[in-house]
Amino acid sequence: MKTGARASSRTLLYGIVITMFMLLSAGTVVAVWGTVADASSARVFLIAFIAAMFGLLVYALVRYRQPAAVARVSAPDMNLIVGVIEDSDCAVAITRPDGSLACVNRRFQNWFGGLPTPPALPLPEESRRRLDEARMIARRDGIAHLPGLVTDRGTVDVVLRAAGEDGAHLVWRFRQLRRMDGISELAGWINGESGRRFGGAGIMVALVDAEGRGIVANRAFHKRALGDMEAPPGWLFTDLLRVDGDAIRLAREARDSTPIHLSQVTFDGGEGDGATMFLMFDLPTTAIGGGVAQQIAPAVPNVQGLLNMLPLGLALADRDGRLLFMNDSFRRAAGIAPDGHVIYPSDLVVEDDKASVSDAVRRFASGRGSFGDLSVRLKDKGEESVALTIAATKGLGDAAVLLSLKDNSEESRLKRQVAQAMKMQAVGQLAGGVAHDFNNILTAIIGHCDLMSMRHMPGDSDYDDIQQIKQNSNRAAALTRQLLAFSRQQTLRPQILQLPDVISEISSLLRRLLGERVALDVSHGRNLQTVRADPGQLEQVIVNLAVNARDAMPDGGTLTIQTYGLSAADTRKLGIEIMPITEYVALRMSDTGTGIPPEIITKIFEPFFTTKEVGRGTGLGLSTVYGIVKQTGGFIFAESEVGKGTSFVIYLPVHEAEKGAAPAQRAVAKEPSTELWGTGTILLVEDEAMVRAVAERALSRQGYTVVTATNGEEGLEVLESGQEVDLVISDVVMPVMDGPAMVRAAREARADLPVIFMSGYAEEQLRKSIDIENIGFLPKPFSVQQICEAARDTLAAERAADK
Repeated sequence: MKTGARASSRTLLYGIVITMFMLLSAGTVVAVWGTVADASSARVFLIAFIAAMFGLLVYALVRYRQPAAVARVSAPDMNLIVGVIEDSDCAVAITRPDGSLACVNRRFQNWFGGLPTPPALPLPEESRRRLDEARMIARRDGIAHLPGLVTDRGTVDVVLRAAGEDGAHLVWRFRQLRRMDGISELAGWINGESGRRFGGAGIMVALVDAEGRGIVANRAFHKRALGDMEAPPGWLFTDLLRVDGDAIRLAREARDSTPIHLSQVTFDGGEGDGATMFLMFDLPTTAIGGGVAQQIAPAVPNVQGLLNMLPLGLALADRDGRLLFMNDSFRRAAGIAPDGHVIYPSDLVVEDDKASVSDAVRRFASGRGSFGDLSVRLKDKGEESVALTIAATKGLGDAAVLLSLKDNSEESRLKRQVAQAMKMQAVGQLAGGVAHDFNNILTAIIGHCDLMSMRHMPGDSDYDDIQQIKQNSNRAAALTRQLLAFSRQQTLRPQILQLPDVISEISSLLRRLLGERVALDVSHGRNLQTVRADPGQLEQVIVNLAVNARDAMPDGGTLTIQTYGLSAADTRKLGIEIMPITEYVALRMSDTGTGIPPEIITKIFEPFFTTKEVGRGTGLGLSTVYGIVKQTGGFIFAESEVGKGTSFVIYLPVHEAEKGAAPAQRAVAKEPSTELWGTGTILLVEDEAMVRAVAERALSRQGYTVVTATNGEEGLEVLESGQEVDLVISDVVMPVMDGPAMVRAAREARADLPVIFMSGYAEEQLRKSIDIENIGFLPKPFSVQQICEAARDTLAAERAADK
């Protein structure tokens, strides 16, 4: 109604404007015509006047229409969003920044019984807890994946993604995991291209359920047996056949039509419901010996050829259990070479499973049962169990049993990748927490060493001991930095750069590290795009991999470093599920060393795992590499063959730089000032007493007045008491009230309050999570000089800005 009223008002206004324009034009014509003697001059004037008035009218109408169009574009339409998610095969919900429910699709309502708001869904307590953790991860990282969530509808995968202009909305997608059994795969095969190819060869294929009703059939069966290309499922298979003596014909065809050969294979549906696949084709018109049954023999090789086209691994065995036929898929799944020969199905499995396989084959061959599944371990793949389906079959000559084995090597590989990624994530969280706690301890040790050094001069009896303590503390700090690198919590200084430039800068260092017995071969691809990474950390990655390669070549060899680009199509061809399809720049480092055994290669990125002698390595080299690459947004994979060498391949996503942007140049380091003395009042907020004591003494010695607090609430009380504070130095994570909450409250009264946060976590991650502008950052562990320099520089910048 409102839209119609606006349209009517607009139309009325247009009419008034046009009427006024016509009256004004007519009046002008009369006035000019009566006052100008020269008729031609009057006509020219009137034409120009009318054109000007018409232009003003058009301009006014256009200006009048614009606001309505803008309003229509800018107005949000939740119905449009619901329309987008309604046809999704997932249950989808969208929550607002305050956590309330914005909209859901119908599948979500059906699954969870109405409109509950995630993560408070009607699920077990453990599932709700996992959902809440995933919500916090999505808020922090922009996306979270929660596999294997238990619900009353079975196991589901959950993906959370931050959305909206500021990323404050969350999109929740719940996808139910479906068990891909042989029946569903077979139905898709019959209904697809393979079924059409069979029909083109004159083969009818039909799949029926345990009650004999049709599930799916190819087009050849629809045309000949049903007479309707669009016939829906549910037809009774026995009604479509006619038995004339020992011949089988289609019921729709004449009695003198060509008989058909009928072969059947029974499958297990996995939920107690079976299905049978029928293969039907015309028998030869000339009988051998006059009997229809004798015509089957030459048809059996044709059936075997057809089975070889099936996407399932299938094999046929006779009544004595001897294998008669194996298709290519079965050979691949069982790990049998193309020219390999196997006599009995039990020869495929480990010793413990031989008896159960032999017994099942004999039982089904003798007619005591129709089908069954066995969980077995293959002789060549004994570490994993596979499902072997055994079914009785008829109409295939000497074959009495059909065996089905699915090639799940790709599925197993993906499962191992997911399990490895989850394990690395869990270990990373543990390592990051341990490193953060150690940083507080090391801050106190290093700080006290610095304070003691100020009271002792070189040559004193205690001076060397103090320096030894500090040196070992710095070594421990380096280890914690490596742990933080592995857990992707270290501070990075990313720049836009070219990989060949980074390698070129450290090539001399690499040659010195490798020594004379190891040759270095470097080659770069053409037209490589830029990446965004911390050049110093990227150099550490290359150096760590080079040192490992050198140690793997005790008798000498060659280290090859290659860089090349990958398009989105190249990435898709790699078939690595965990890598998004986009453009990458790849770095491959290959050696000709001893190689890594298969049982070890899955552990090489774990922290503290090493195969070197005691004292030769910490086991953090490759874990540091892994953490740096992952924190940069890249991927790293290892390929190795014992006795031939190892290759590490790193994929870094291409940086989408703005037009005209050039790779960043290394900043020239400024000579640090040695003057640390300063004045002013500093509020120091730190819950760890040992860190607070060191920082207070360090700042007090340099002339600052230091006021301390043990948590954010105490710090806020100091600020609200009216005491003049020039600078706040605060920890981030504290009990009662954390540092960011205190600073937000304090800046409501004083927006320009200078702040430095102390933390053992990565600066980039910290800035994203707290979202507070104009703050300094001091990484733990820090020395007395570092905290004094941070205070001096921040106060100097503040005073310079006030001038």
